[in-house]
Amino acid sequence: METVEARYDEADRERIVPEPPKRVDAPERKPFERDRARVVHAASFRRLAAKTQVVGPQSDDFVRNRLTHSLEVAQIARDLSRALGTHPDIAETAALAHDLGHPPFGHNGERALNRLAVDCGGFEGNAQTLRLLTRLEAKTPGAGLNLTRATLDACTKYPWPLSEAPVPGGVHSDGMTREGAKFGVYDDDRPAFDWLRAGAPAGRRCVEAQVMDLADDVAYSVHDVEDGTVAGRIDLTRLDRDAVWHTVRSWYAPDVDDAALDAVLERLQSIGSWPRSSYDGTRGSLAALKNLTSDLIGRFCGAVQQATFAASDGPFVRYRADLVIPEDTWTEITVLKGVAAYYVMQADDRVALQERQRELLAELVEAVWKQAPAELDEAFRADWHAAPDDAARLRVVIDQVASLTDASAVDWHARLV
Repeated sequence: METVEARYDEADRERIVPEPPKRVDAPERKPFERDRARVVHAASFRRLAAKTQVVGPQSDDFVRNRLTHSLEVAQIARDLSRALGTHPDIAETAALAHDLGHPPFGHNGERALNRLAVDCGGFEGNAQTLRLLTRLEAKTPGAGLNLTRATLDACTKYPWPLSEAPVPGGVHSDGMTREGAKFGVYDDDRPAFDWLRAGAPAGRRCVEAQVMDLADDVAYSVHDVEDGTVAGRIDLTRLDRDAVWHTVRSWYAPDVDDAALDAVLERLQSIGSWPRSSYDGTRGSLAALKNLTSDLIGRFCGAVQQATFAASDGPFVRYRADLVIPEDTWTEITVLKGVAAYYVMQADDRVALQERQRELLAELVEAVWKQAPAELDEAFRADWHAAPDDAARLRVVIDQVASLTDASAVDWHARLV
């Protein structure tokens, strides 16, 4: 019987910079296992613990931050990947890495930095992730973490540059309007991108990247509702359908009518663990909510697994098959997003805070630019001196600010502005 390892060839395991064999007394690990370890030990991965997911990590001890979200996405991706016969280490690593490029304040910070980086090609969290993996993280000079081709490709959610990106539309997972186009590589990172995409169909994501993307969707649709319920913002037993459906259409699915959405909610409410009484903060109530979270994740992933197996015999490796998401499953996920969007993301206090965060980042970028290279971290100072023009130097400043956590961005602003 063919092993999952055997489904990947030497080109999939190739690294940008060839590496010598490890010491004979070192623990034996396969290439994709090494990729996972490198992401887990990366500085940018640790910083996710202090970066906003939906609300700031300093606001509540319970809410998820970018790190806990990434760990949950990784667990979902690994389980689904194993069920499909895709390499679980590749899908898990892509999930662990998928938010590395997020700046302070989540998508709100991404939006602010994109406006400020117009003269150097814009800012996009996924392109920043590729930049970190292939350039900024310190493992192999000139190659970042020097991950394998298959893993880097799985980390590439949008496999195209800005010049080929679709017209932006909709909203991000935390409710921010998508102003900038979604793309996966800056122009000066094209050599690494072209290397990892060698032999790949133009604009198509490998199945491992599709698994990562679905795991992300499932995780934040379910967990944002959980966080909102515990925070007292959402009561799943008393939803304002008219308001939520308006939000669903405004943000995610403009063509879905009330009758279809009512049917979706009734299906979700028929799940045995759907709450019949309001959340009250007791352990029993929290346990019931956790059971609902588990049931929803299993429901969505199970439906996708069945549909994918029905559509293809596989193997579900790289470009030999695609993930299939049933329309009913997609709509159920969308309804949960709409619930969180209406009750949490549109709250007046959050909107006002986001405006101040964007102002802070704009002032900080200006201050760092004026005081560079003296105020840059040593690694970015070297990048500044190596930059050939002002556009490249602006990119260094953006890299520096994007690397900061929410708290360190506030501290830098207090010190420099």
